[in-house]
Amino acid sequence: MQFHHHGYVSADPRVLPAAGTGIDRPSELPDEMDVLIVGSGPAGMLLAAQMSQFPEVVTRIIERRDGRLKLGQADGIQPRSVETFQAFGFAERIIAEAYNIGWMNFWGPDPEDPSRIVRTSRTEDYGYKISEFPHLIVNQARVLDYFAEAARNGPARIVPDYGVEMVDLKVLEDGDYPVEVTVRYTAGEREGETRVVRAKYVAGCDGAHSRVRDAIGRKHVGDYAKHAWGVMDVLVNTDFPDWRIKCAITSQAGNILHIPREGGYLCRMYIDLGEVEPEDFERVRKTPIEEIIRRANAILHPYSIDVQQVAWNSVYIVGHRVTDKFDDVPEGADRTPRVFLAGDACHTHSAKAGQGMNVSMQDGFNLGWKLGLVASGRAPESLLHTYSAERQPVAQQLIDFDREWSSLMARKPEEIEDPDELANYYLATAEFPSGFMTKYEPSMIVGTDEYQHLATGFPLGMRFKSAKVTLACDGNVIHLGHHAKADGRWRVYAFADRPGPHEPSALREWAEWMGTAEDSPLLRHTPPDADPDSVLDVKVIYQQGFADIDVTKVPAVFRPKSGPLGLVDWEKVFAAKPTVWCDTDIFEERGLSRDGVVVVVRPDQYVAAILPLTARAELAEFFSRSLLPQR
Repeated sequence: MQFHHHGYVSADPRVLPAAGTGIDRPSELPDEMDVLIVGSGPAGMLLAAQMSQFPEVVTRIIERRDGRLKLGQADGIQPRSVETFQAFGFAERIIAEAYNIGWMNFWGPDPEDPSRIVRTSRTEDYGYKISEFPHLIVNQARVLDYFAEAARNGPARIVPDYGVEMVDLKVLEDGDYPVEVTVRYTAGEREGETRVVRAKYVAGCDGAHSRVRDAIGRKHVGDYAKHAWGVMDVLVNTDFPDWRIKCAITSQAGNILHIPREGGYLCRMYIDLGEVEPEDFERVRKTPIEEIIRRANAILHPYSIDVQQVAWNSVYIVGHRVTDKFDDVPEGADRTPRVFLAGDACHTHSAKAGQGMNVSMQDGFNLGWKLGLVASGRAPESLLHTYSAERQPVAQQLIDFDREWSSLMARKPEEIEDPDELANYYLATAEFPSGFMTKYEPSMIVGTDEYQHLATGFPLGMRFKSAKVTLACDGNVIHLGHHAKADGRWRVYAFADRPGPHEPSALREWAEWMGTAEDSPLLRHTPPDADPDSVLDVKVIYQQGFADIDVTKVPAVFRPKSGPLGLVDWEKVFAAKPTVWCDTDIFEERGLSRDGVVVVVRPDQYVAAILPLTARAELAEFFSRSLLPQR
């Protein structure tokens, strides 16, 4: 964590100095705003936390509830989400309070007595196998609390406007604030009052029954799977030996997905209620909790649960639906998107694959930096078209995966030929539910694969997979990707060629150009009155050891001066050579060319471009597509 660059700090360094709209932020919802977020679920709260890094943009978030969420429905946190939490500054704290999924056990009918269940297999969970981050279980309400803290502590000081719901909206053809939104107060002194506000952009993060989606005429495409599940968070006494291990249980009486929760005592159970015809949907949704508990005990035989408390319960019927487009631009039209959909507002599916909250948060992450850069005048409005283009295919892939996983989970014993099939599928598909298989296609913000061979371990369009390096200034080992925060900046990683840091090299020539040339994207896109790294965060990784690097002698572009005191940043220079504390070489681990390579990473941590050190014009051209000139 870096601080003091604006002067000595003795208080909590996670609370950034208020700036712009965060200074004397009005408590009342204004008549006009740049960005209005509707809904404070996972997508909406992450979006608010990201927008809090853009204090020049007036952003508000409204929520019909009168306060924070207390009982969250979602609980599965995939490794990609924990990676995202790290960028927002709270991964370590949420890991400490969460349940870490270390194992997945599978239970099925006992061949000698099919009325009883036995453990058929035990497999390590996929979390740490494919990432440095774990696979967690934690209440959605707590996730929202952490994002709310990040939004409140950011320079824009964003806090939700609770007790306000969106009634309707319409997009006008012109005007500085073309989205006209009718809101109604649902709590407080103004309860029942309606008013009209205007915004430049609206993000509909208002759930599966989204009014924003309805207002812009978008439709959910898909159908229900006609299979009902009861779900309950319970505190019990039990003789089931795997109560504190995630389990998939199949018996003659049905199926259970069993998930321990945070805190050491609470568990969630998804109980199979069987196939349901559409005319019975409403009746099944009213299944009493006593019947759900009875079915759970029938499935668990010869084991049982004695429920002491039900913290939360519900019944749902699996739906697999994706909205036809994630913004308000009609097919064939060429106007700027003004209204966006994120989270359950644009994709719904079962909860058993642990994807809903995770994919929703990535919607918010994808949209947030784009809205921030466009609304602050640093990027062209055309950037906003990439949101729907990138996220809609991801949602469809999620639906396809969830449909297959849900079908496997709902099978009857006689339909299972191989008792290890579910366990094998769980591990074989691990990277997808972890969130690591998302790949964005070439666009204005994702380059071509012409130079992919220079960095084979950083696939274009996929998230930047971190690796350990050594800080040259102090010899401490860090994960390179963890050094990047969710602050809306692009990252430019210059991996040096073979010569030492103080010798003539292609890297030194590139650095000189990047720091001084008229066509340098760093100079072209950074406002004259801003810190040199406020738009592009340029870092260097040398092949040598940290003891061979004198940071005061490396090119100036890697030693920018920050803040009103003009203090040199010492933490942009890294060493790759293994040490006693770091046994890996990032060049080897990520297939990086020893002749040097530049890897550009988007603000949402996805690899955007891979270029040789000599491809300066191509680098300048790449940024000219996604950023506006500032000088």
